[in-house]
Amino acid sequence: MKKYVHQRGSWIVALLMLFIASTAQTLSAATTACPSQYLNGVAPDILKASLAKSAHELCYDNFAVMHSGISRTPLWSAEHLTRESILDAKELKGRAAFHPESELPYNERAELSDYARSGFDRGHMAPSADMPNRSARQQCFTLANMIPQNHKLNTIVWEGIESAIRTLALNTGELYVITGPLYLGNNITRLNGRVLVPTHVYKLVFDPKQNRGAAYYVKNEDAEELQILSISELEELAGINFFPKLPASAKQLKLDLPKPKPYRSRSNY
Repeated sequence: MKKYVHQRGSWIVALLMLFIASTAQTLSAATTACPSQYLNGVAPDILKASLAKSAHELCYDNFAVMHSGISRTPLWSAEHLTRESILDAKELKGRAAFHPESELPYNERAELSDYARSGFDRGHMAPSADMPNRSARQQCFTLANMIPQNHKLNTIVWEGIESAIRTLALNTGELYVITGPLYLGNNITRLNGRVLVPTHVYKLVFDPKQNRGAAYYVKNEDAEELQILSISELEELAGINFFPKLPASAKQLKLDLPKPKPYRSRSNY
C-alpha cells in the first residue's frame, strides 16, 4: 500500500512539473485585441523571455504590430490579405509621412532622428502597397512598423517578395502574412545607440485553403540571395510560435511560394 501511494504521488508530481514546464515555455499568451489579422483569430506565442520583455501590441485598420521596446522595432507585423483588399490597394495612389508612434512610451519607440543619415532605409514590415485605404496607408508609415533595412535589399529583393505575395493573394483569394526581423549572433548594432539593426528579415505566408505556409528568409545586407523555410524552421530561429493552433505536422509542410521578380522585369501586379 505504501508503495502504491509513493508511486501515485510521484506520478502527480511528474504531471505537475510537466505542466509547469509547458506553461513556462510560453511567455506571452496568444490573446490579441486584433484577431482579424491572425489565423483563427489567435496571435503568435512569444517563447523567449528576452523577446517578451517590453512587448506592446498595436492594432491598426489593416495590420497589427507586436512592438518591442527593447529593439524599438516590431517583433512582427501581421496582415490578413484578401483579393478585395489588394484590388483596393492597387487603385490607391500616393504615399504618406513617416512618423513616430505616439501610442508607445517615448523611451521605447523609434524617432525619425534615429534613422537620419544612418545609411539604412526605414523598411516597412507591413507594406504600404498592401493598404486598401488612405487611413491604413498613413498608419503603416508609423516607425512602429519599420526596421533599419539595407537599401539594396529593401528596393530589389524585398520589394519583389512583397509584390509576389500580392499576386499570390489575388490568385488564392486570402492569405495570412507575418513579417518581422531576426537578431541572430552576438554582433548586433544599434542606430543612434537606440534602434537594433536586424541581421535577417522574414516574411511568413500562410494559405488557409491549403492549410500550409512557408517563409521567405533573407539576410539584411547588400545581397540578393533568399531561402524558403518551413514554419517549423522559422519558429526555431525566431523563438515564436507563429500559429499556436496549427498542428506540428502542418508546420513542416512548405507552401509553394512564387519566386520574386525584379521590378524592372515585370508588369505591375
